[in-house]
Amino acid sequence: MARRDDPRRPQRGRPTPAPKASASAPSALGRWVKRAFVWGIGGVLLFAAIMGVAVAMTERSLPSYEKLKSTQTGQMIVVRAADGTEIETLGPSYGKWVPYAQIPQVMKAAMVSVEDRRFNEHWGVDPLGIARSVWVRVESGHWRQGGSTITQQLARNIFLNNSKTFDRKVREIVLALALEQKFSKHQILELYLNKVYFGGGAYGIDSASRKFFGHPAEGIALPEAAIIAGLVKAPSRYSPTADQQAAVDRAKVVLGVMQSAGAITASEAAGVDLKAVKLAAEEGQNSARYFTDWALPQLDILLPENDQPIEVWTTLDLGMQRAATTAIQANVPTGAQGAMVSLDRDGAVLAMVGGTDYVTSNYNRATDAVRQPGSAWKLFVYLAALEAGYKPGDRVVDEPVTIDGWTPRNSGGTYAGPIDVRTAFAYSKNTVAAQLGNEVGFASVAGMARRFGITTPINTLPSMVLGTSDVRVIDMVRAFAGVQAGGSAITPFGIRKVTTTDGQVLYEHKVDPPQNLVPSYVAAEITDLLQTAVNIGTGRAAQIGRPVAGKTGTTSSNKDGWFLGFSSGITTGVWMGRDDAKTVPGLQGGTAPARAFALYMRFATAKRPIQKFDTEVTLPSWQLEPDNEAMMGPPGNYVYVDEQGNLIDPKHVDEPARPGNGAPVDEGGGLVPAGPPPAANDDFLDRATGRQNGAPPGTTPPRGRQNAAPPATGQRPAAPPQQDGLIEQ
Repeated sequence: MARRDDPRRPQRGRPTPAPKASASAPSALGRWVKRAFVWGIGGVLLFAAIMGVAVAMTERSLPSYEKLKSTQTGQMIVVRAADGTEIETLGPSYGKWVPYAQIPQVMKAAMVSVEDRRFNEHWGVDPLGIARSVWVRVESGHWRQGGSTITQQLARNIFLNNSKTFDRKVREIVLALALEQKFSKHQILELYLNKVYFGGGAYGIDSASRKFFGHPAEGIALPEAAIIAGLVKAPSRYSPTADQQAAVDRAKVVLGVMQSAGAITASEAAGVDLKAVKLAAEEGQNSARYFTDWALPQLDILLPENDQPIEVWTTLDLGMQRAATTAIQANVPTGAQGAMVSLDRDGAVLAMVGGTDYVTSNYNRATDAVRQPGSAWKLFVYLAALEAGYKPGDRVVDEPVTIDGWTPRNSGGTYAGPIDVRTAFAYSKNTVAAQLGNEVGFASVAGMARRFGITTPINTLPSMVLGTSDVRVIDMVRAFAGVQAGGSAITPFGIRKVTTTDGQVLYEHKVDPPQNLVPSYVAAEITDLLQTAVNIGTGRAAQIGRPVAGKTGTTSSNKDGWFLGFSSGITTGVWMGRDDAKTVPGLQGGTAPARAFALYMRFATAKRPIQKFDTEVTLPSWQLEPDNEAMMGPPGNYVYVDEQGNLIDPKHVDEPARPGNGAPVDEGGGLVPAGPPPAANDDFLDRATGRQNGAPPGTTPPRGRQNAAPPATGQRPAAPPQQDGLIEQ
């Protein structure tokens, strides 16, 4: 029987045995490990190739060593006074370049020990340093130790910023490797030591040595090197001029690191007396810094995109600034502060003092502090009254009044009875100001203050007429400057032009178009009142031997004293008081502030011609009509005010007087110039001082505005024996 070649069927019920695996066949895990290894090697090689290309390309694009030496970090700003004199230089200070061979060995050793111990061994990036930093991070939970080398820090300082992003870190590594390829270790360390920031605007060891120790970098000793090297980690925290103890503690750490790195011996470290290191005396910061602190931030608006070195030509007059500083320091009461702002005709700030000592306190009380102005605020009360139709010679009554439950009183409790507006202003009669404010409307007074540049909140309570709303010194000076300008708006400014270091003009100040705030006759009338206040009233201490117009201000309990005024085109305001708003015994606007004003203005106006004030009033026709029509205001009112008294659309309608509309005329038909205001007789002086011919003060005729009978001529009103100064003078 023939044999069949078919394969034998497996026996039913028995599984077919699996073939035995060959001992040489790889397992699946092994294959994946092998693949991962191969891919890893490939990835590393690819990354190395990419990095190599990137480093090579970066190396070719790097500037030369000489160009790197000349690059600077940050913007340098040279600030100049009005005459071109340099006031100060802001921004980075680099000192002189110190070649590697002239850098003291202790300085090089200190920096390498504390910032990059393996500096001479790595190629720009230190893998061991990175690993050590990561290990410390794992152990402590915080990044306590950086992994950046000196070369990486140099790359970041020159080419990059301090943003903590992955992209920036990769570029930093590429640049560091490229720097190491192009330059020697000595060149890299020389660049680093001459460019690293040590705080206080000092870049490089020479600038730091001069700033902190007063000598060039070549003379740096071991303790000084330890202090300087310790600054790199946190310049502001460890600055010896800011916190000497913190600087000493940090320098001790540096000395310990230097010892452990073998840069110095234990005996050398122990022999260092850090507390014996003599620090250079910090340069005095004069009061001009108050001005520059106010003016320079405006560059962000004037030149928002500029980052090149510039020269800022300011309006500051250094002679006037010194005179202003002297005037404040010589007159400010003990324990008090003082501030002054002085403006030229166009609003240029000639002098600014924000306190008695900038080093002790750099808080600028001239521009930042808000204080109650007291009776200096009456400027706006009387402006509103004059605009409403009052005249300097109109009769008013100084007597006790109550308005909405508020009863103002004069200093000393005396009342003069019937007097004219000019006298009420000169002697700062509170009851008259209250009546005028109530009659014209407190919102109108607030609107007048807004028109003349008051930017702080203004309340419209009856007491606001005595200056209970806080104001800034510079705003009040701006208001008085507007009066001197004949009722036109004045905007203070401190920067006249900005140029590049080679003279290219980047910005130049342009004077705003004139904007009339009140008619010229109102400005002339208020100037008449202000001049009288200095001649015979509360501001007599402000006299300087030439025409001066001004107003005093004193708040309750003598917490604030003010004097603001103008002469020969210069407007100046003085404030004195305590920062904590406590009482200053004896402080009144007519005393120390007025004396400081006079001392400064004698110097400020010395080279200017004497200028008489234009107080001759030429009224428009509507003002020359009978009184019942005069109070209605001019047709087509020149200014519009909202409910809060804010200026909406100022206009100027000022019709000059002409023959036939009520003005006096001469024989030829021309207008007769108004003469000086009439002087007062003895009867008037009695009433002004409250004596009333021996009668007790307070006995007055009925309140109200009356037609004043012309007093006798040929006399000048004498000052009352007691100024109205204790309450809102």
